[in-house]
Amino acid sequence: MLHKQMTSIRLDGEDTALKRLELRAYFHQSYTLFESLFELLISDEVFYRQSEPTRHPMIFYFGHTAIFYINKLVASGALTERINPHFEALFAVGVDEMTWDASSDSLQWPRVDEVRQYRAQVRSLVDHLIMTLPMQLPITQENPFWAIWMGIEHERIHIETSSVLHRQMPLEYVRSHPEFPICPLQGETPENSMVAFEGREISMGKGDEDHGFYGWDNEYGNMNGYVDDFQVSKYLVSNGEFLDFVSANGYTTPRWWDDEGLKFLEIKRATCPPFWVPQADGSYTFRTLTDEIPMPYNWPVEVNALEAEAFCRWKSAQEGEIYRLPTEAQWRIMSERGGMAQAVFDDRRANINLAHFASSVPVDTFAHGELYDVVGNVWQWTQTQMDAYEGFATHPWYDDFSEPTFDGKHNLIKGGSWISTGNEILLESRYAFRRHFTQHAGFRYVTGEHEDENQKYARIEQMYTEWKKRYG
Repeated sequence: MLHKQMTSIRLDGEDTALKRLELRAYFHQSYTLFESLFELLISDEVFYRQSEPTRHPMIFYFGHTAIFYINKLVASGALTERINPHFEALFAVGVDEMTWDASSDSLQWPRVDEVRQYRAQVRSLVDHLIMTLPMQLPITQENPFWAIWMGIEHERIHIETSSVLHRQMPLEYVRSHPEFPICPLQGETPENSMVAFEGREISMGKGDEDHGFYGWDNEYGNMNGYVDDFQVSKYLVSNGEFLDFVSANGYTTPRWWDDEGLKFLEIKRATCPPFWVPQADGSYTFRTLTDEIPMPYNWPVEVNALEAEAFCRWKSAQEGEIYRLPTEAQWRIMSERGGMAQAVFDDRRANINLAHFASSVPVDTFAHGELYDVVGNVWQWTQTQMDAYEGFATHPWYDDFSEPTFDGKHNLIKGGSWISTGNEILLESRYAFRRHFTQHAGFRYVTGEHEDENQKYARIEQMYTEWKKRYG
């Protein structure tokens, strides 16, 4: 069996020889896990297919994580000679979405076996550097070893994002894999309810310390504030609960969608969540990583932020209460009260780190205090737009990781999914996606003090204006 579960290793310690061995194992485990995910594709021909029009073919992502190691090691000064300058340029840019009318057909992609050979060269080189570069503990952000940690954690992000693209690939191009089992448990929709939380002061951010673990630059700095009393749903919104919105013509009723949501509906022609498969009789089946199964009504629904917000507007109108997505700070309070605020999330208590299944599980499986799935199962959309904490400083070796997301157009996701590993399952990690983005992400809803929609959009536009001033 492939060893999937491994948490981030610490940057500190007393024994450099032992730390080299720990890092070496972490590197190879990450590299192998990423490559094993591509065994889900039925043939090399599928590497040249796009899961959706705005993304590159899978061959790009297969090469991208390998060239990243080389480019960051060059930036750190640990390498002075490249392995393949052409590959290290070709596979460097284009990870995020292209415009809807863009095409990658003009790019000349190499053969898959050439990329496999290149990946083997990178594996050998990084292994050699881990065992031979001068090492002094703890590893700091200026140390060339930081570039290796950066490469590993970057590849772990792409383990997750590539699994989403595989899941969007037509079924005839993917196959089941014994290392990626699907949860067999399905059932009826559990009844959701609200749990009350008292307001209090909250502090987030790593300051200027690493606290023993690698972190992305947006995790550093501080945010202090006060959170008012709020109530939050006991469970993540399940497929069954979301079905009520779909059955009420939620996707065809404009009043539940804002302008950005209406644009999403127009472009994608969405009529239901992305992993629901409409049937001729009006019912739905469900797409997992490699299979199509009967609808698991008690699994969490997976939607983008625009779909989640539309559901909240609809639910608010039905019940005369204002429902919305939680904030980043509210999620932090939930994690602390649920006992999941340790530095590394416990995968024995949550569907995370591939410790259980390569899919969601029922939303009433993992209790965290009065709530379920504060951590794990699927990422949870928040209403918080990604921005820098006070004291933020861009890391010079990866200056386009965080800054592009400070535009008011990216919402934070918290808690991790069933395939989140490494830095993704640390308490202080911060990831954000554009609101129309498809991910293994769902949501829960809250009530309580909130800003109204007009205030929210004014703040978002102000963030975008400031972002353009700062970053052009």
